[in-house]
Amino acid sequence: MKLPVPDATPLLEAKGATMRFGGVVAVNEVDFTLREMELRCLIGPNGAGKSTFFKMLTGQLKPSAGQIRLRGENVTGAEPHHIARRGVGIKTQVPNVFNGLSVYENVFVAAGRRKSRASAKRITEQTLERVRLTGITGRMVGQLAHGQRQWVEIATVLAQEPDLILLDEPAAGMTHDEVLRTAELIREINRAQALIVVEHDMQFIRMIATTVTVFNQGRILVEDHVDRVMANQAVRDVYLGKQAA
Repeated sequence: MKLPVPDATPLLEAKGATMRFGGVVAVNEVDFTLREMELRCLIGPNGAGKSTFFKMLTGQLKPSAGQIRLRGENVTGAEPHHIARRGVGIKTQVPNVFNGLSVYENVFVAAGRRKSRASAKRITEQTLERVRLTGITGRMVGQLAHGQRQWVEIATVLAQEPDLILLDEPAAGMTHDEVLRTAELIREINRAQALIVVEHDMQFIRMIATTVTVFNQGRILVEDHVDRVMANQAVRDVYLGKQAA
């Protein structure tokens, strides 16, 4: 019996991605591939280029050279809304939510951007259940604790039903219990969607990651299984230091 041939087209691919700011090369000829349903963590010291690369993937920055492709389509230099329509959802480090609206209203607004009212209502209810926010749906987002606000923004991203979600430091500023819950949520999301997570908290990365990409000086230093990355002396030297001890 002839076995089916898997689709070889990556979900996301960067080829020679480069970003220059005047004479400074922030990202230098980076090649990066993400498969469907994969979860990848990006780490690196401050100034390593990971946040710039993140913005290149989402259309916030237009690459100076190279290509960004989504399922084979060249989206290099495309506007953020075009990339969003192609199925990419973004959660920034600072929550981007409407403080004067309730939790339900925030998620409903996100769901209703490209759906009918009836569909948006259904998606909102499903998403609130998925993120375990059903107990606070009527609360004003501006009155919530930091961790709850982060979860509301994750819910607004999920409500748009993306195929790929990019999270920028989702565990930053959270309590220990909130970090544990966020890790559980990300693992649950990854059952249905691909994710790229930019993060500094190494314990959090251990909770969620299988493959880690390490940036240093605008290039990829190492890309490997999380256990091998944590044990890699070059990674320890440039980034982990005593945290890996």
